[in-house]
Amino acid sequence: MRFRTLTSAAIVAAALVLVPAAPAGAHPPAFPTTLDLPVGFRPEGIAIGPGPFAYFGSLADGRILRVNLATGDSRVVSDPLVPARPSVGLKSDQRSRLYVAGGNAGTGRVVDIRSGKVLTEYQFATGTDPTFVNDVVLTPTGAWFTDSRRQVLYQVPFDRHGKPAATFRTLPITGNIVWDPATNNANGIARTPDGRALLIIQSNTGLLWRVDPRTGAATQVDVGGADLTAGDGILVLGRTLYVVRNRFNVIVVIDLNRAGTRGDVRKQITDPRFDVPTTVAAFGDRLYLPNARFGTATPDPATATYTANAVRK
Repeated sequence: MRFRTLTSAAIVAAALVLVPAAPAGAHPPAFPTTLDLPVGFRPEGIAIGPGPFAYFGSLADGRILRVNLATGDSRVVSDPLVPARPSVGLKSDQRSRLYVAGGNAGTGRVVDIRSGKVLTEYQFATGTDPTFVNDVVLTPTGAWFTDSRRQVLYQVPFDRHGKPAATFRTLPITGNIVWDPATNNANGIARTPDGRALLIIQSNTGLLWRVDPRTGAATQVDVGGADLTAGDGILVLGRTLYVVRNRFNVIVVIDLNRAGTRGDVRKQITDPRFDVPTTVAAFGDRLYLPNARFGTATPDPATATYTANAVRK
């Protein structure tokens, strides 16, 4: 009997040792792969973090929704803007601030993630010329915003503590990029793998550009002739670039060199739940994308249902 007791204990101990620990970033089974967003919300941008929380901006009224990725529970953390103006691309600084592109209002905003208060709003574009501030990326030195109608980038510099300045600078985009102010040009924006330059996707032409943040000079990235038209949000993780082609319901996955001057398409990701996904953010081994439903939210986008979907990288 004593021998059996010791053997059982040993088996239990061995089992405890042999059970592998959950890998970093792994998702418990409870993490849903479809997230329900409010009726009429009209999502476009997504940012994730700090923690397992996704933030979505509304094109309808600018409110910001926070969704718990583990449970799917959601709540509005920043109320609708008055007067109403959109929230488009979003990025979190992983501390306390959310940077928001303001679409046709020609603005960018900094929102306190905890209180939902708008800390600063920048009026990037003024006058009668068309503007659509579309997306934003954060670098160690500042936040960079694209304007799909104007051939410029806007930079909000950071101080040494990462706090945004009260002013901004406008950087003209130069080089052999061909711009059509009557439609959407520069859309998603990311950093090159080496962090020395910016990447922008030009939606109307499907071309990917590398932009020098000092001079604004744009050079076309060689992606082997891959079709990236309707490219919307982009995301760089390591040396992998994810390009969301919204109306095509597909993510193009590209392996980049460190400088971001060339890349090769590795694969494409699609899912039957995609319904004009626009932007993309990552958590663990998943990509999350909101369905903007441009042209499919009929008969009225204000009463349509919206979701975001998770897919494996």
